[in-house]
Amino acid sequence: MSIVVGVCINIMLSAFAIYFKLPLYLNTIGTMCTAWIGGIFPGVMTAFFTNLICEFYSYDALYFSLINVLTAIYVVYFRKKHEKVSVGDMVIFSLVSGFSCGLMGSLIELFLYRNISNYTILGIADHFRLLLDISPVMSLSFANISMHIIDKGLSLVITLFIIRAIPNDIVRSIRDGVWRQRPLSEEELKDLRNWGRDIRLSSRTRMTFVLIGLSTALLFIVGSIGVNLFFKEAKTERTETAQRTVKIVAEVLDTDRLEEYLTKGRAADGYAETEEILRHVCVNAYGVEKLRVVKVMEGGAYFVFDLDKNSETEQHEPGSYVPIKEEFKPYNDDFLMGNEIEPIQSRDDSGVFLNIYYPLRNKGENTGYYVGAEISFTTVAMILLRFLNKMGLILVGFFVLIIVFVTWMTDMYVEYPISSLARCVDRFASAGYDQETLDENVMTVRKLGIHTGDEVEKLYHAVCQMTLNQAEQMRNVRRLSESTAQMQDGIIITMANMLENRDSDTGAHIQKTAAYVKIIAEGLRRKGYYAEKITPRFISEVVRSAPLHDVGKISITDRVLNKPGKLTDEEYEIMKTHTIAGKKIMETAISTVHGESYLREARNMAAYHHERWDGKGYPEGLHGEGIPLSARIMAVADVFDALTSPRVYKPAFTIEKALRMVEEGAGTQFDPKCVEVFMEALSEVEAVFERYNANHISSFEDRMSEEYEDEFAVVSGPDQKIG
Repeated sequence: MSIVVGVCINIMLSAFAIYFKLPLYLNTIGTMCTAWIGGIFPGVMTAFFTNLICEFYSYDALYFSLINVLTAIYVVYFRKKHEKVSVGDMVIFSLVSGFSCGLMGSLIELFLYRNISNYTILGIADHFRLLLDISPVMSLSFANISMHIIDKGLSLVITLFIIRAIPNDIVRSIRDGVWRQRPLSEEELKDLRNWGRDIRLSSRTRMTFVLIGLSTALLFIVGSIGVNLFFKEAKTERTETAQRTVKIVAEVLDTDRLEEYLTKGRAADGYAETEEILRHVCVNAYGVEKLRVVKVMEGGAYFVFDLDKNSETEQHEPGSYVPIKEEFKPYNDDFLMGNEIEPIQSRDDSGVFLNIYYPLRNKGENTGYYVGAEISFTTVAMILLRFLNKMGLILVGFFVLIIVFVTWMTDMYVEYPISSLARCVDRFASAGYDQETLDENVMTVRKLGIHTGDEVEKLYHAVCQMTLNQAEQMRNVRRLSESTAQMQDGIIITMANMLENRDSDTGAHIQKTAAYVKIIAEGLRRKGYYAEKITPRFISEVVRSAPLHDVGKISITDRVLNKPGKLTDEEYEIMKTHTIAGKKIMETAISTVHGESYLREARNMAAYHHERWDGKGYPEGLHGEGIPLSARIMAVADVFDALTSPRVYKPAFTIEKALRMVEEGAGTQFDPKCVEVFMEALSEVEAVFERYNANHISSFEDRMSEEYEDEFAVVSGPDQKIG
């Protein structure tokens, strides 16, 4: 609908300018409106069909369709660059578009007609020529460019006024109506282009290349065939016309008076009347350039009559002698005998010709005279060239229209829908296991609203259903996984509680150590330490498996595990075996339950949480980063909780003293980075401590704890039972 309105505006304003003989064209305002609102396709369609309809009352309008098509393309480009148009922007638009259109229009008119068809502009050009003392061509071009600059500036002003007068709802409906999906913003289009940079050849580019290649090949094939057929038909038609012409002249001429015409020339009675008749025949014989009557002699010919359609061409006077040309020598005997001659092709500096000669007889006897007609192939070629030039101008505009149409169709029905869909699917695939992101991508896919009415739309609906099903399936899997994880965590806590109930010293030990482990792990992530290892999944697995760090104590007898005093060396060696036993238990669990990676961290913590940074720990004497990270984290959490918890063989240390002792162990007993982040999270540590330790340490316990401080410094733990 917008195209029809735009064409009507162009035609009415163009007719207005022609009727009042204005030096303007005003035939691009509708084109500018549709291009500004609807984009390149409606604008180009409006421009081309305007010129096509104007052809009915302005015979040369179609030759200038390319100019209006390029104007529509430039308007779209200008609008993208200038959302808000200033006066300076309008001046730039007027100069650029006016100069380009004026120059192209001048070249086309001078090329086709050797002149400007607008008589008003011709008058202005005369004033420029006299005022500036320049050549006619320069003055015509200067006048045409100047008028185009004014025309395009005025057209832009009127266009902007019309657009502002149109309600925003209508503008939006026209602009969005060309889309076959939810309209994409400039940011979304830019995102699609960036996303598709690794595509070697887009569908739009491929279709454009195929269209240009096929159109060029078709144009070349059809053009070659057409040119060949044209030449054949033109040659045949002109030859037949020339043959009929010479026969008519042979019947009209009075052969008895030819000798008198030859000897006396124009002074002979009846010569002028006969020449006038022959001239009339020559002028009206289609394709015949020259008509002559000659008397053929040995080696040459005498002219009796020599007529040429081109009055400026020099003609032979009656009785003048011309030597025979090389092309005629093979037919010399036939000429002398008065035989009919087949068409002879000749060539000179002025071009290529076909000569038709017919003998003049007097009562059936040879007179030696011939009537000749000459056809110019050069003229045929020039006619064909002018035709091709005009058709070329029309075809170029039509060719641009086809390219824009196919590109627009590809964009709206293939490129944008499939690229948008592929981009959403790519985001969906990259979302991983994040349910919120998956749900957002499902909504993004459904908001595309693709309605191409073909296979692309069916694909879109299939993808919508697939992404929805996938998101729901992932949600169900996550619920099942969470339920399974809760069950597993419950089993782990139950097992740990069973162990804790056997050990009379470890009240709420598993809860506190798990909380301290989480504090340390999250602190390492914030600081960027061990970034390749500290991931959300790693933190979750370490916290979940922390309660199993002492699972090996299940193999320790109650006599040793719950002894109220200090362990003997033999009993201490037995206590140390709980790390080896814990490792074996967890490895057995790992081999039974495949794919549970958190059990591997549980194994590492159960086996190595008594290793020391300096290599003096047990069971394997590992040191530095050779100790698994989860075990290094657990070492700090385990010792700190043991220090701040009362035992049957010692009272609890204060938080301050326990922290000081842990800090002193950094770089010897503990990983310095783990100690650093633990010390920086004192508020969180104190919150965990207060949650699980309702009774504060008395001053007596504080004094008594000093007796055990020196003993802590010489063992791997705070004492021989801490573990």
